[in-house]
Amino acid sequence: MFERDPAATPPLPAGDPLAAFHPVVRAWFESRFSHPTDAQAEGWPRIHAGETTLIAAPTGSGKTLAAFLVGIDQLIREAEAGDLDDGTRIVYVSPLKALSNDIQRNLEEPLDEIRVLAKEMGYDLPPITSAVRTGDTPPSARQTMVRRPPHILVTTPEARFPLVTAERSRENLRGVRTVIVDEIHALARDRRGSHL
Repeated sequence: MFERDPAATPPLPAGDPLAAFHPVVRAWFESRFSHPTDAQAEGWPRIHAGETTLIAAPTGSGKTLAAFLVGIDQLIREAEAGDLDDGTRIVYVSPLKALSNDIQRNLEEPLDEIRVLAKEMGYDLPPITSAVRTGDTPPSARQTMVRRPPHILVTTPEARFPLVTAERSRENLRGVRTVIVDEIHALARDRRGSHL
């Protein structure tokens, strides 16, 4: 499940699923993949339009990248405009700590590659930051996230719940424009879903 602020990204032109992406994001995608998957091609127009979007597709069909890439694109645009300040813009919620940790690791490589590619293309962009917060996150790392919130926060429902109840953490979430809920079926069936 993906929810985004409709004013945050320009609408996607008909035809080319990559047309609305920033040139750096488009170039990165084209350097890594031959073409968008069906889930991406069908999801991006709705996500770009700011619609709440549910993507149901088989494992390995690019659902997570479909959700993240529009958010990363918006972060690149904010950075280019000089509007990317400290504050969380994207929250990714996973039912499993292990999945959260995998997602965090899998985000680091594309973010690094996009930063290098941006520099090669003549864009001087500040780094886009990401962090994972689960029940296993040490208190020192949690405090760092409060002082310098990541642009992308990867978390679980239980770890996210205190973030919306503590005043300082809640303040850091005011700029969130994108919420990605992975494996929503695993969350909706029990009390963990109520944390969402």
